[in-house]
Amino acid sequence: MADTICRTLRDGGLEGEHAPALTIKDSKASPFGFDVFNYVLTQLSNYILAGKSQSRGLVVVAYSRSPSFYVDLLKRRGIDIASSHDWIHILDCYTDPLGWKNWLIDKDISQEASSLSSFCQDVRNLDKLYSLIIEQGKGLIGQGKDRFSIAIDSVSEMVRHASISSVAGILSNLRSHDQVSSIFWLLHSDLHEIKFTSVLEYLSSMVASVEPFNQAAFGQRVDLENLSMLEQNFRKGKFHVRFKRRNGRIRVMCEEILVELAGIKFTPVLSEDEIINQRLLPKVQFNLQLSEEERNERAKVVLPFEHQGNGKPIQIYDGRRSLGENKEEALVSTGKLQPDEDSGKGQIIYFRDSDDEMPDSDEDPDDDLDI
Repeated sequence: MADTICRTLRDGGLEGEHAPALTIKDSKASPFGFDVFNYVLTQLSNYILAGKSQSRGLVVVAYSRSPSFYVDLLKRRGIDIASSHDWIHILDCYTDPLGWKNWLIDKDISQEASSLSSFCQDVRNLDKLYSLIIEQGKGLIGQGKDRFSIAIDSVSEMVRHASISSVAGILSNLRSHDQVSSIFWLLHSDLHEIKFTSVLEYLSSMVASVEPFNQAAFGQRVDLENLSMLEQNFRKGKFHVRFKRRNGRIRVMCEEILVELAGIKFTPVLSEDEIINQRLLPKVQFNLQLSEEERNERAKVVLPFEHQGNGKPIQIYDGRRSLGENKEEALVSTGKLQPDEDSGKGQIIYFRDSDDEMPDSDEDPDDDLDI
């Protein structure tokens, strides 16, 4: 499911349509939204580098992390930083968002990160921020028909310095821009009112929600019984995604996520029927599966209507061949029954009245049945 999200962002939008938009939601109960954001960012970067994406560049609007963090992230994921100048740019809204510490900027950013980033020193002016994003995107792809993608690591930080309506406006304008292929952002849902979360979900074509693995563990007094559930919630979570299709239909999918030092992993969630079957299987008094020995024994069973040659070629007379084709023509012409030396039993030999006889007359009447 997470790969489906990445492929949708990779493919971009059709001409004349808005770009695909993804909202990643998390909360303090399951704070894995940034891990999901990094996963999507890394996957989309790999697609762009491999030339498999509609977008040819990526603009990262960094509110909650410094440009150095993203440079290190790409290095850890095995992405070539030497060629990053051609396809990625980081708009730094983290180091000096209000323009108060110009003299400290050079000390906060590494040389590699500074070559890939530029500063936005007034995040309150969203019109200027919009212009900077479009300008940096065009700087990566040029003035042709190529497109670029946008990643905003925290819409919650944007709302701290601007109104809800202005933030929703800039996101809508970015999504509807002709040269924007796709856009995704991170939102800490429990920091905002429901109306703001609903606005962002309305603007999005995909909404990914990270929820706690054990809902009952929160809001209760911590004791030995629910302590293990709390520990699970800080390692695992549920990942729900809602897709809005072009025809207006909604598709909902769910996965489980596991956060490790190496990164985040997604595993499919069992359906209700599968869970019920797993619960019932231990209570059954017999084994429903065959062992290897039982399979071999079953293969040796001779079915009642199965013709067995016993190592000799099988020839079944269908009543439509002439007697001249039979190897036993000489024996049959005598009109005597010839005993079978192998079995010690006699034979019944059928004589057709004439070769002009209709074939159907001596065929098995049940030959057309699927037995």
